[in-house]
This record gives sequence, C-alpha cells and structure tokens, in this order.
Amino acid sequence: MGSHAELDAQHVIDSINAGLYVTDKDRKIIYWNKAAEQITGWSREEALGKGCFDEFLSHIDKDGRQLCGEEFCPLHRAMVTRQGSTVPVMVFANSKNGRRIPMRVSVAPVYDDKGEVIGGVETFQDLSLEHRDIQRVKQIQEQCLVNEASDDPRLAVAVHYAPCDIIGGDYYTVSRLSKDRYAFILADIVGHGIPSALYTMYLNSLWQERRRLDADPQTVVQALNKRLYRLIQGGGTFAAVVCGFLDVKKGNLRMVSAGGPPPVIYRANSGTYEKVPLKGMLLGCIEQAEFGEVSVELSPGDHVVLFSDALYEIAGADGKMLGVDELIAIFKKNDWPNAAVPFSEIEKQLLLFSNLIRFKDDFTMLDISIRKS
Repeated sequence: MGSHAELDAQHVIDSINAGLYVTDKDRKIIYWNKAAEQITGWSREEALGKGCFDEFLSHIDKDGRQLCGEEFCPLHRAMVTRQGSTVPVMVFANSKNGRRIPMRVSVAPVYDDKGEVIGGVETFQDLSLEHRDIQRVKQIQEQCLVNEASDDPRLAVAVHYAPCDIIGGDYYTVSRLSKDRYAFILADIVGHGIPSALYTMYLNSLWQERRRLDADPQTVVQALNKRLYRLIQGGGTFAAVVCGFLDVKKGNLRMVSAGGPPPVIYRANSGTYEKVPLKGMLLGCIEQAEFGEVSVELSPGDHVVLFSDALYEIAGADGKMLGVDELIAIFKKNDWPNAAVPFSEIEKQLLLFSNLIRFKDDFTMLDISIRKS
C-alpha cells in the first residue's frame, strides 16, 4: 500500500477557495488562510496580530455604516452572544490596494474543550462580479418604486425602504387613477435577494396593467393572484400584499389584504391608533381566492401606515415576537406619526428590541395621510 501525505488542518483550510481568518477574543487575527491573501491582497505576515478593526479590513455595510466597533461588528457579536450567522451578511472590506471589496461573510464563535468562547472565525467570498450585476438590478428595481402623489398638496406620502441586501423583495407604489383617486400597494415577496427582486418587477408589470382596469382593490388583488399563481405554482414562493384605493376628496379608503400585516390608522383628532381588521390568504397560494375588503373613512391629519412583516416578526431576548400591538406601543412612545420622528428612529428602537445589527428581512414602511387644509 502506498504512503499518504500527512494532512493537517492548515493544508485543508488553505485548499478552500473561501477566505477564512480566526481571531482571539480581542479580535486580533491569529490565522489567515491563502484565499484570504488572494482576495484581499494582505499577506499572512501582514495580517497576523492585526485587529480586524485596526484600519485593516475596516468593514462597512451596504449603507456605508462602519461595522468595526463592538456594537455592529458581526464577529464580536457572535462571540458575545455565542451564536454564529444564520444567514450570510454582505460587507465591504478594505483591500491592500485601497479598493473596497464586496464580500458575503459568515461568522461563528470558537470554543475551547470546556465550551468557553476563546475567539471567533469569519469566512468570506469575493462578490465583485455578482455585485456589478446586483447594482444594475437595483437601478431597474428602483424605477418601479414610485409615488405619483408627490405633487398633490392634499396628500403626504412617506416611505422608509431598507432592503436586507442591496436589492430586496419588497415592492410598493402609489399610483394616480384620477384627479381625486389613488391606488397603492405594498407587497412582501417571501425571501430576499435577486429571485425576490425579479418577482417584484413582475408584480410591478401586473400592477401597471391592472390598476386602471379594475374599479376596486378586491378585483385588482384577485387578478394579481391568478397571474402570480400561474407563474409560481409549485415553486414555493408567495407574496404578502396590502392594496388600497383612496378617494382624497371623499376621504374614503378601501383596502384588502392577501396575507399582509394589518395596516394601522392614526386618528389625528383623538391621537389613537387602530388596527384595520384585514385578513386574507397569501398571494399566489391558490388560483381562485377571495380577499375581504374593508372600507374606512379618513379625516384630514389621519394616517394609514402599511409595513412589511420584518417590523413586527422579530423576537426579543425572551424569544417572544414583537407583534403589531407592541409595534403600535413603539409608535405611541414616539408620538409617531404625529411628531416629526424619522423612520430611522423607529427602525433603531426595533433593532434594540431584537438585539440585531440589521433586520434579517426587507424592511418597508409606507405612510399615507390626508393633509390638514
């Protein structure tokens, strides 16, 4: 029998095409594999002993936020919480030549024989080629997210759209039907990333086709459902949708839901919040589906708030889901939307509740109100 070359962990790790480095608990790099050298340009000798935060990799997220402080560093949080990545995160790392490299990273704590955390490990892949394609998809997708009420002094429309990745699976639009009537939709495609983004563009084409043909949100959603069902049947992808028709002059709002979160109405006169009791099956589940319609009256100063489920399907430290009632409690705490509190503050408080760096799904809020004269 021939002899076999001795294999050790370093041989194996240096053979994989993903970058990998290991740090101690202070985030000082103690191991740096060959793929990490090739992707970043930093040699093993240059990397060892460096802190991943020491003007070295200097990770930032897709929004340009610095991640190397303790609060937002995925590796640090993995060691503190003793939990590795559940989904990869896209970051941009500093290379030796100064170019920012888009990477998809996963992190995990490293344990000793006693089960104590002694460091962390991060793996990463270069997404430069994929990133160029994603940027083009993003440009196309953004053209679908429109607000045709922006020049109507009677309406105020505000949107906070924060996709989990560079592109997302949430879709919204506010469309003008006539001088006094508008139609709007907020859809949350299950999942995120390129496949979900493609579905949002298809949904947009269906919306542009149907919104002027149908007189009410029930008929629109039924038509969208049939077309989406035929496209995705057996594919396991569905969409949660809330659709509404608003007559600004009459103050009448008609809405239907296809599995979307119940909208919240803020009443300006009383300062109270109402959950709109909308229920319906997810879009695309079955071809022939009925969606219940609710009609409400809006007065000047009232707001109707739609949101994707990322806002309330988050868990606190006790594992309990936030839920719509607790989301409303956060609105009340901030006197939102009555007070001039930015969407980003609501997002920040939700992240604090969940102890997350960023949401694991796309995050969208659509706020429509009739202005006081």
